[in-house]
Amino acid sequence: MKIKAIPAAYEKVASIPPEKHIQPLKPHIFFRTIMKIASLPDLWSTHFRCRRIGMEKLGRKEPCLILMNHSSFIDLEIAASVMYPRPMSIVSTTDAFVGKHWLMRQIGCIPTKKFVADPTLVRDMLTAVKEKKCSVLMFPEAGYTFDGTALPLPESLGYCLKKLGIPVVLIRTYGAFSRDPLYNGLQRRKVPVSADVSYFLSPEEIAAMRPAELNEKLKEAFSFDSFRWQQENGIIIDEPFRADYLNRVLYKCPHCLAEDGMIGQGTSLRCNVCGKSYTLTEEGFISAADGNTEFDHVPDWFAWERNCVREELEDGTYGLNIPVDICILKGTRKLYRVGEGTLQHSREGFVLDGCDGKLHYTQKPLASFSLNADYYWYEMGDVICIGDNDALYYCFPKCKKDVVAKTRLAAEELYKMVRPVRVRRGEATSLEKNV
Repeated sequence: MKIKAIPAAYEKVASIPPEKHIQPLKPHIFFRTIMKIASLPDLWSTHFRCRRIGMEKLGRKEPCLILMNHSSFIDLEIAASVMYPRPMSIVSTTDAFVGKHWLMRQIGCIPTKKFVADPTLVRDMLTAVKEKKCSVLMFPEAGYTFDGTALPLPESLGYCLKKLGIPVVLIRTYGAFSRDPLYNGLQRRKVPVSADVSYFLSPEEIAAMRPAELNEKLKEAFSFDSFRWQQENGIIIDEPFRADYLNRVLYKCPHCLAEDGMIGQGTSLRCNVCGKSYTLTEEGFISAADGNTEFDHVPDWFAWERNCVREELEDGTYGLNIPVDICILKGTRKLYRVGEGTLQHSREGFVLDGCDGKLHYTQKPLASFSLNADYYWYEMGDVICIGDNDALYYCFPKCKKDVVAKTRLAAEELYKMVRPVRVRRGEATSLEKNV
C-alpha cells in the first residue's frame, strides 16, 4: 500500500492549524461486512483456523477491549473476520488515514500517533464504548515486530484497562510474522496462519487488580517467539527470498563486530567486511557456512545487538548522526515532503535539524518507551519517526548503513535507563499523566 507525499515549503506546513477533533463513528453493518469479505482471500490462502477460548462469557452485545499482537497487515483481516458482526472501533495510526480519511472513519477507526502521549485517545475509546456501544480493537505494541518477538507494552495500558472497566479479549496469532515478516520487503511466504481468541479478563478481575499487576499479566500474555513457533511446529519456509533484507534486523556481524557490512540476499546473510556467511534454513535456524555459528536463532542475535547498544549507551560511545529526507504529518489528511536535514540521537535524545535551518526539533528519552521505526514504509523507504501532538517527523535515512533497528533498540534501552531515575523522584511520565 502506497502513500502520496506532497512537496511543500516547511513554513507553510508549520503554519497549518491543528485539525478539528472528530468523535469516533460506530461502523455500519455494511462496512463491517465489506471488511470481512475483503479479508477472505488472504484468510483462505493461509488456511486460516481460529480457536475460541471462554468466549461464551462475553455477551453478544457487550462492548469489550480487544488486544491483539501485531506482526503484519493480516492481523486486521483476522480481527475483522473473527469478531464479526460485533461493531469495533479500531485504534489506528494517523498515517493510515492519509488519502482515505472518509473510509477509515466509516469503518470505525480512531486515529492516534504512534508512541506519542495522546490525551484524546482514552476519551475517544470511552466514547466508543459508553456512547456508541462499540468494542475497541487495539494493537498495544503499536509497531510491527522486527525479529518475531514481542515489543514493549506501554506502561499506561493497565491504567487504560481500569478506566474502561470492560472485559478484555485477547487475539493471539500464529504464522502471521512467518508469512510476511517486516524485514522481507513485502514478499509473502506460503505459511498457515491461525489465531486464538480468548476471554482474558472480566471487569471484576480488572477492578481487583492494580495497574502494575495488569501490566505484568499482559506482558506475560504477549510473550511470543515466531521463529521458535516455526521450529517447534515443523513449518518449512523454502522460498528462495526468505533472507532478503535480513540485514535490516541482523545488522551487526557477531564475528568481526562490523555494523556496515551485512547483506541479506536469497537464503544467506553475509558480512562484506570479514566475509563470514550464514544461511537462514528452511526450518528457521541460522547456520554459518564455515566455522562457529555464534547465534543459530534470529531473536538471540537481535538480543545480543540490544545488549551491545546498551553497553554503548552506558560507556558513552553510542551516537547517531545521519542525513535524512524529511516528511511531516500534521493531522490525518496529508503527508508533506519538506526537504532534507540531519537526525542525531544520543543519551540526550533526538535532535532533528533541516529545511535550511528553519526546522529544529528535539525529543527527550522519556518522551516514549519505544520508537516508531519501519522498513519500506508505504513503499517509500526505511523510516524513523519522531514527533509530538503538533507534528510527526518521518525521517528517511540517506546513508547506506542499516540504522533503523539499532535506533529503535537505543531508544528503548535509553528509556529503561532513564525511567527508574524519574520513578525514584516520584515523577510521572507524560503517558501516565494523560490516562
